[in-house]
Amino acid sequence: MTLGEGGNGSGDMTGPEPSGAASAASASLGTEGLSVPDAPVAADGKLDRLRRFFSQSGPVVVAFSGGVDSSLVAWAANDVLGDDALCVTAVSPSLATDEAADCAALAAEWGLAWQTVETDEMSRAAYRVNDADRCFHCKSALMDQLEPLAAAHSSMVVLGVNLDDLGDHRPGQHAASERGARFPLVEAGFTKADVRRASAELGLRTWDKPAAACLASRVPYGTQVTVPLLARLDRAEAALRRLGFGQMRVRDYGDTARIELPLDDLAEAIRRREAIVEAIRGVGYRYVTLDLEGFRSGNLNGALADGNCVVPAVAQQVAR
Repeated sequence: MTLGEGGNGSGDMTGPEPSGAASAASASLGTEGLSVPDAPVAADGKLDRLRRFFSQSGPVVVAFSGGVDSSLVAWAANDVLGDDALCVTAVSPSLATDEAADCAALAAEWGLAWQTVETDEMSRAAYRVNDADRCFHCKSALMDQLEPLAAAHSSMVVLGVNLDDLGDHRPGQHAASERGARFPLVEAGFTKADVRRASAELGLRTWDKPAAACLASRVPYGTQVTVPLLARLDRAEAALRRLGFGQMRVRDYGDTARIELPLDDLAEAIRRREAIVEAIRGVGYRYVTLDLEGFRSGNLNGALADGNCVVPAVAQQVAR
């Protein structure tokens, strides 16, 4: 559906499906080394299991993006380890401005030992070319910054990955796990729903925070990732948040912005069509389209399943 005149509102495939048995998902991603529970852990025991992980881990460096998963990991690590849990937020053009600000706010609210680091994924041609392994190169850049901090504090690196994440195309998990990072939520048996439930029980305001993957995930595979493109996406999504839309994605197709909203928000988007068009055109898009399939996290991965991830020749030249 085109909200302004013209537009091509091209659609994507469906998003990731929740994982089945944890062991099968781990095997499919080559993460057999992870300590995944053999049987489901009772919901009321998972938080105890997470705390036990940190009581046995020693000092940790937490990759803290401010999302619901890494927030629970950061809170639990701080609760058990105090200053021996260093929470680190990676700052780069792929981190939305609002998310960076919220990380700082959460760190202050929870009294976290917190710092930022700058990652250099944008300097890596293999990242910018935006093929199926983009996330691998991004996570490698993150680990390049976290490993020296971990070594300096005799710590291990931990990431906010849950069991449901194991069922999707996530090459970044490989990059982290092959360099020794651990996934406490996986080891404690948490699904995404468990993470939200536990966060709500703890009174963490992040319990219902919308999923917010990096801005590069809005760019179709094969389209080169650039700083101006990421900045435009950041401004577009910030504009929609100011209009009151929380869970959403703006997908970039050159002059066209394809907006994904939860199905329950589509009627409101039509009612506020003029305000949305004005806001999105205001950041540089010519055409503003609304995806009638609604919000689907990770749906651009459908191109991988269909074998339609084609990197243009000009992008291949960039990677050389």
